[in-house]
Amino acid sequence: MIKIHKTSENLTSETDKIECGAWIHLENPDADEIEMVSTQTGLDRDLLRAALDREESSRMEVEDSQMLVLLDVPVMEVVETAARYYTIPLGIVLNDDYIVTVCLQENNIIEDFFEQKIKTFYTFKKTRFILQILLRIDKYYLSFLKQIDKASKNIEAILLKSTKNKELVDMLALEKSLVFFSTSLKSNQATLEKMLKLKEMKKYPEDEDLLEDVIIENSQAIEMTNIYRDILTNTMDAFASIINNNLNIVMKILTLITIVMAIPTIISSLFGMNVPMPWGNFPWAFVSVIFITLLICAVVLVVLIRRKLF
Repeated sequence: MIKIHKTSENLTSETDKIECGAWIHLENPDADEIEMVSTQTGLDRDLLRAALDREESSRMEVEDSQMLVLLDVPVMEVVETAARYYTIPLGIVLNDDYIVTVCLQENNIIEDFFEQKIKTFYTFKKTRFILQILLRIDKYYLSFLKQIDKASKNIEAILLKSTKNKELVDMLALEKSLVFFSTSLKSNQATLEKMLKLKEMKKYPEDEDLLEDVIIENSQAIEMTNIYRDILTNTMDAFASIINNNLNIVMKILTLITIVMAIPTIISSLFGMNVPMPWGNFPWAFVSVIFITLLICAVVLVVLIRRKLF
């Protein structure tokens, strides 16, 4: 899929023609779309394909008058009523006349630009555009981190009464998401530091505040990810012990119930033997045996309760 936007008279709108100063977005493009964009913009095909590999990590390349900025962006999807978080590469390829973004699937960052949620966004201001994308990426990282923290607290409330592994598996999935986020944010940080050394990033003095915001937001996201990951790891260890303890309590109660239930079984077995027994001719023998059995069970229960075994 190809979408083309261009700013004209401070108004950014979608167009169907690739022109100088336009922003072209490619979402999971095929070979023909890459070839067409490469031919009309003069951008290298390999640079346009870089973001189509899910295993690509964040980096920056400069070749002649072309530049590739590859960033890891956070994505959330719902799987069986549970949210799952991971990252995908977003490629930004530009030269003096065009800027092209490439991504494997739809994501919130690009959609926000389509929906005009970002102020002072102009397709011809490429440096600011890259910084605005970086800032938006960090904001979604922070937003998803808060969602992960909220989800982990909900799972904790369930784990306190649980003896199953499902909640631990859900916590493990959240921890895995935090590992993805931590790795991606650190890669983005390295790419950002490399970008700061370029003269183009310091070309416009009015972008200095935006650049400072990007650095602060990215550092904050890294710090929050590390904190949440440490908390989640310690919580999982603690709740694994709690689940084992809950299981031990259940097994203890079942064992004590088995002991109490064994008393009637033993007594009935004795009186059921095919030999002469006391009270054999007593008319209330059956009722008496049941009463004595219940009395013995009650005494055993009282003793167990007083010793706080139940």
